[in-house]
Amino acid sequence: MFLLITFLLSCTCLCAVAGDAQTPPFHRSWTRPSRILQNRNAGNFSKTFTLTDMYTGTGFLNGWDFFTGADPTQGSVRYLSKAEATAKGLAFVQKDGTTVLAVDDKNFLPIGAPRDSVRISTKKQYNGGLFIADFFAMPHGCSVWPAYWSLGPVWPQDGEIDILEGVHNQPTNQYTVHTSAGCTLSTGNVQVASKVLGKQCASSANSNTGCGFLDTDTRTYGRGFNLVAGGVYAHLWNGDGIKVWHFARNEIPNDIKNKAPNPSSWGPPVAFWSSSSCDMASHFRDHKLVLDTTLCGQFGGATFSKDGCPGSCAQAVTDPNNYKFAKWKLNYIAVYQ
Repeated sequence: MFLLITFLLSCTCLCAVAGDAQTPPFHRSWTRPSRILQNRNAGNFSKTFTLTDMYTGTGFLNGWDFFTGADPTQGSVRYLSKAEATAKGLAFVQKDGTTVLAVDDKNFLPIGAPRDSVRISTKKQYNGGLFIADFFAMPHGCSVWPAYWSLGPVWPQDGEIDILEGVHNQPTNQYTVHTSAGCTLSTGNVQVASKVLGKQCASSANSNTGCGFLDTDTRTYGRGFNLVAGGVYAHLWNGDGIKVWHFARNEIPNDIKNKAPNPSSWGPPVAFWSSSSCDMASHFRDHKLVLDTTLCGQFGGATFSKDGCPGSCAQAVTDPNNYKFAKWKLNYIAVYQ
């Protein structure tokens, strides 16, 4: 969750699906060509994957723990227990099987008061695998800091992998890894469909930039993601390193839909951390998947005014109308080994 804040401070700052009536701030006349192409630099990672965990439908919330402590990133949120979150309508499963995780959008608050939100992590730990997450919509808006990520028991020694993360109304997704010393970013001879932002992965409380990539496709984050009914984020963590792919809704490969994923056919990843410059076994262990939405905090507070948001971040938190679109809507998260 600790992002490349320095880079984003210099950036200028999109669900419309199912009720988002906002007008897009701009229109792009092009879209990136489909990534579902043969990847000449994909490497030899073709294998048969077995589905081991499927988080979906009425049983989705049973596989996750609800975090109720103070936000480690100093966000202006109060994370609710499962009982509180379900009672307040901030965590539930719709009749169609979609899981919703939301920020309180009903109550006005005095300035400085935290707003109710949800942070969950899998009960199960993982030491590699293929993880496929299908999101129908994700949170966005001024002060909103959503993330889909994983981390080990001790940070940063056991590593952190940020798959889907951003703040406010930033247009594209950012992918980041945080580790202990001795890990740098290298893509080897693999073509990557994103911009490299930083190569030093080592992180600490005083320096948590990490190493990562910034996507260029506006369908990868926030309102732009929701406008196309979301899509799939898949990441493969094995001895070769960590690869991430994004597929907009109309580009999801049939092998994913058929629960027979074949990453070797997916084309260039959007992010790749090669084991050639970061030993996977010594930097990543016992990860739990995490989903959360925090507000302001170390990242959102520092970038609020520079991203074109009005007033202050603390003022934004007081108004529930700012959180009408601060909702995760998940179809499933599947884990293959």
